[in-house]
Amino acid sequence: LESEDFTRFGGGYAVSFQGENEEIMDAVEDLVLAAIVAVLLVYMIMAIQFQSLAYPLIILGTIPLAFTGGLLAILVTNAYLSLVSLMGMIILIGIVVNNGIVLIDYINKLREKGYTIEKAIIEAGKTRLRPIFMTALTTILALLTLAFGFGEGAELLQPMAITAIGGLIYATILTLVVVPTVYALMNNRKMKVEASEHVDD
Repeated sequence: LESEDFTRFGGGYAVSFQGENEEIMDAVEDLVLAAIVAVLLVYMIMAIQFQSLAYPLIILGTIPLAFTGGLLAILVTNAYLSLVSLMGMIILIGIVVNNGIVLIDYINKLREKGYTIEKAIIEAGKTRLRPIFMTALTTILALLTLAFGFGEGAELLQPMAITAIGGLIYATILTLVVVPTVYALMNNRKMKVEASEHVDD
């Protein structure tokens, strides 16, 4: 049979034969929709928290990093890109933004205390380095047993754990570089003004 073969009967009834591929594609579409909704919800929450539309965009920039790390983990472990691994990608959306929130929130608090943007970024990186690594490490350790496939039926969820671990490692390391860099670029003019004022003093 073709992927979609209709046999029509009288009375408005029809029989449709579909293959597994159609079911998979329908599931993928649902997961993509869920990912888009998750990103929008995360953005709205962060916009309320920071009272800014720009700073949440910096944090959302870490999500592609997490996806890249997840795909690299799948490639390295010779796992398959399946619906379960795509679920791991969606899980990453809610996890990896935490690091960016912690970093930017502390930078803003330091600026309120009178720190220049440059000093606030450096101090936030030093102060929040350990909490960020510890948060990622505890999540990774919790997923390790699932990633190794221990326990009955664990192999079904193994791709999800592998994807989540790879995304967390990759995104956590790069977040400490990307988020402060983009934050500095967004406030480049203010940093120049602060630098000129410092020279004048």
